[in-house]
Amino acid sequence: MEINDNIESITGNPKKAINKLAIPTIFSLLLMFLNNLIDSFWVSGINADALAALGFITPLYLVVIGIGSGIGAGGNSLISRYVGASRFEDAHNAVIHTIILTFIVSLLILIIGIFFLDDLIILFGAGEVITYCLDYGQIIFLLNIVFLLPNVTASIFRAEGDAGKATHPLMLTAALNMILDPIFIYILNLGIFGAATATVISSLIGYLWMLYWIYIKKDTYFKFKVKYYKRKLEIYKEILVVSLPASFEEIIFALVAIILNYLIITTSGVNEVASFTIAWRFISIAFLPCMAIGIATITVSGIAYGAKNAANFDTTIKYSTMLSLIITLLILASFFIFAYPLCEAFNYQAGNMELVTRSAEILQLLVFYNMLIPFGATAAYTYQGVGSGFKSLGLTVLRELILSMFFAYLLGITFNMGVFGVYLGAIIGMNIGSLIGFIFILMFNRKFEKEVGNNNLPQKSDKRFKFIKE
Repeated sequence: MEINDNIESITGNPKKAINKLAIPTIFSLLLMFLNNLIDSFWVSGINADALAALGFITPLYLVVIGIGSGIGAGGNSLISRYVGASRFEDAHNAVIHTIILTFIVSLLILIIGIFFLDDLIILFGAGEVITYCLDYGQIIFLLNIVFLLPNVTASIFRAEGDAGKATHPLMLTAALNMILDPIFIYILNLGIFGAATATVISSLIGYLWMLYWIYIKKDTYFKFKVKYYKRKLEIYKEILVVSLPASFEEIIFALVAIILNYLIITTSGVNEVASFTIAWRFISIAFLPCMAIGIATITVSGIAYGAKNAANFDTTIKYSTMLSLIITLLILASFFIFAYPLCEAFNYQAGNMELVTRSAEILQLLVFYNMLIPFGATAAYTYQGVGSGFKSLGLTVLRELILSMFFAYLLGITFNMGVFGVYLGAIIGMNIGSLIGFIFILMFNRKFEKEVGNNNLPQKSDKRFKFIKE
């Protein structure tokens, strides 16, 4: 099978490659997170307990999504490095290894959901709203495969440079969920269980679109066929070296939200959690440019690293950081200015203006939480791209868990500053950790340049590409 235009496009100019992969992903992720906000909008119409339950169970749902993203990151990183090194047969083989690994992990999540979900919910301090949590969480864990496969398949599409196929089904999923939510929650009178059901059905339909491209239309570069599979434990190892830390990073993000929920309950109560849930969703939106550009960075930095092209590697780091920073600051400024109308738009069904006001106040404070994240995120995603998943994990643990949560506890509990201290401490720790991470990736970049030399020679793509029998 001859190399297609998508593969050529991501092995050339890194700025163009990042734009090609990141811009559609930003819109896709924005739509997906808008979908999450609309979940809050509709669930808030049930009652405040249901909204609080959504705040508790969402981190667990994000863990499932994060595991899929982690496996996808591991596969993307390895496939991209193979592409950069012109090892296309190995790239095809890595695709099948990635899919097999996804099914194995899905089975493990299913077992956890069956036997331990109740205990997890109680452990996270959601005992008061456990019924609502179970109504939403059980179907998510039991049918987790419909969330894992779309994420992993989208990552494989990005590794071949096809941003459209990676993002359009996810956009369809979000759009469908927006339509199905009110139908299942109110018309069918399923409540918060209806919100979870709509999420599952929407994700399944989006994945069916991916399967159409792969097996019916057959216009993807990588062929998801068993004949390309040659079992190599080394490939599983290489995928896991990135996917395990990447998955743990997503778990850490969820753990941060859980710890914040706990600290907020301790210092202010359950009602504050409901307000924080609304504000935190907007803060998550502000992180999307970093996430989308970071996902593109995994592919582009992996290709540059595999090709031993130090110039492209350097450009990838600097361009992705600045692009993330500019977009992030614009979003944060908008959230700060329009905090009250935004929070009101997603709370008015509950008829609780106190909730609206408090959500807006929290949002205006937490915009500073994301200010320097582009620096830390670029470092983490670049380490994933070169296959150093545990270094990426280490930086994330330092930034999100150690520094951010340490300062949150220190100011909120130890210094008795209450919930304001919790928020302020999280902001301080996050920004310090982000700068530390960026220093580390700059040091890695300098070392890489010395090892391979500053490779500014243009590469003739025709000579790099091979043919693989279909």
